[in-house]
Amino acid sequence: MMNQENQQQPLPLHGMFTAVPPRYDLINHIITLGMDTGWRKLAARTCTETKPQRILDIGCGTGDLSINIAKLAAKETEIIGLDYSQPMLDIARQKAEKAGLGGRISFTFGDASQLPFPDEYFDCAGISFAFRNLTYNNRLCPQHLAEVKRVLKPGGRYVIVESSQPGNRLIRTFFHLYLRGFVSPAGMWLSGNKGAYKYLAESAVHYYMPRQVKGLLMGAGFHDIRYRPLFFGASGLHIAYK
Repeated sequence: MMNQENQQQPLPLHGMFTAVPPRYDLINHIITLGMDTGWRKLAARTCTETKPQRILDIGCGTGDLSINIAKLAAKETEIIGLDYSQPMLDIARQKAEKAGLGGRISFTFGDASQLPFPDEYFDCAGISFAFRNLTYNNRLCPQHLAEVKRVLKPGGRYVIVESSQPGNRLIRTFFHLYLRGFVSPAGMWLSGNKGAYKYLAESAVHYYMPRQVKGLLMGAGFHDIRYRPLFFGASGLHIAYK
């Protein structure tokens, strides 16, 4: 278990996000064996399948989910990517421009616990591999979830793709060994940021089971919550409705 200081101050992780290494995307692809690309595409398809008019990408990082959404959404769809790391947003804008989608996405600096948008503004909110950071041992978890619910229209959807816990105990054991034995040292070596990737591995090892994520979302007032396991449950897609 993490001590109280780590619960309230995940400083190594914040440091990585505000001083993003040039190989951030490469590291993500390596530690997920390249599967994160497909998982984000699945999340983008899920975000756009109901033809929403406004979509928010929370914790957008270097913009992959936002870009995938822009490729699928109608041209009139408003797409906003929000992150608290300016270096991440700078990379996201560059990637969007390179993909010819610079005019389709607005990248905004902001805090997920104080979203700078009006009530009931978005039809859909998506988040890819940032939900764990906002909810696991995070004292602001209730505020993060309340803010998402606030900015969604009635009937709006919250689409989450995140690491998960395999239901099979043997697979779960191997998954945890992989996180500690490969993901953590590989991330440290490639990025030079020991604290961040130790946090990443340990938070994924201890992260909630799907039923616990469902409980969090229900406790925040979401309903009709659905879950789809990915890669034997190592990751998962959650959909919740306001």
